[in-house]
Amino acid sequence: MSKPPTPPAVRFRVDPAYVPADKAARRMGLTLSQFTTCCPKLYARGFPAPDETTGMFDIEAMDRWRKRQRPDLYPEVGASNPEPIKMPPRKSMGERFAEAQDLPTRKPRPVRRLGQ
Repeated sequence: MSKPPTPPAVRFRVDPAYVPADKAARRMGLTLSQFTTCCPKLYARGFPAPDETTGMFDIEAMDRWRKRQRPDLYPEVGASNPEPIKMPPRKSMGERFAEAQDLPTRKPRPVRRLGQ
């Protein structure tokens, strides 16, 4: 029987770039329920939305947003407070299918038969 491989003596800490909602809440100094309650107001102020695939929050984006809220404390970030990006409403698969049906169709190529 062979022994399992031994881990290297030096291990490096890897800090996550994305965190779940409970960790994002803790970073904001809130409980998860407080954070969930505040989310609509935070998003209205330009707080970064979670990744739509994983639902995780980008820590660096959160930190940049936080610093932009206080230009008097963080002048290097800049005083601009851009409008939050408004995403177009998502269309259902049925709506996209209906739109695709309205597109002009290509003319089908004639079928060539053998012996003609």
